[in-house]
Amino acid sequence: MSAAPGGLRADAEAVLEQWRSQDGDPAQERLRQEYLRHVAEQPDGMWKACAAGHITASALVVDPRGDRVLLTLHRKLGMWLQMGGHCEPEDITLAGAALREATEESGICGLTLLPGGPLRLDRHRTPCAWHLDVQYAALAPEGAVETISDESLDLRWFGFEEVAGVADESVVRLARLAAAAVAVSSRPDPLP
Repeated sequence: MSAAPGGLRADAEAVLEQWRSQDGDPAQERLRQEYLRHVAEQPDGMWKACAAGHITASALVVDPRGDRVLLTLHRKLGMWLQMGGHCEPEDITLAGAALREATEESGICGLTLLPGGPLRLDRHRTPCAWHLDVQYAALAPEGAVETISDESLDLRWFGFEEVAGVADESVVRLARLAAAAVAVSSRPDPLP
């Protein structure tokens, strides 16, 4: 993963400048504009220390067959969520931060982000501040075995159709987009 010159902040600006919602949702466009303003106006807006909120990165882990997702029962929030969290000084790109978080929280090595960049944006309040989350999807390798981290009470695989029964609407929307992205990425290339 190569970073834009200027590090994580420049990468976040570049990702947000070119990103567009797959489904043309006007609320996603408003969030994109809000995120861009935040990055431009908050010198520390990438970091947990920013009281006005901060950019975070997450990834929904999809199993190798493409029909289930791995959710974490978050220790502090008590909710089933995708893996993700705060950007760290060693992060060079938002995609790299999302992949790092997904690897740390799932215990699965060898995750790969689905092509095409982020799937959606989600702004939500947490105990520390507003999170301006940039959400990706990651594919687990064959034979992947998850391991519960200190941030989780539990990890569990759910079929795409089961997510709505355990998670909030934000995770449900992310799962729908991930299912569509997996379907597109697994299609064979058309013949010339």
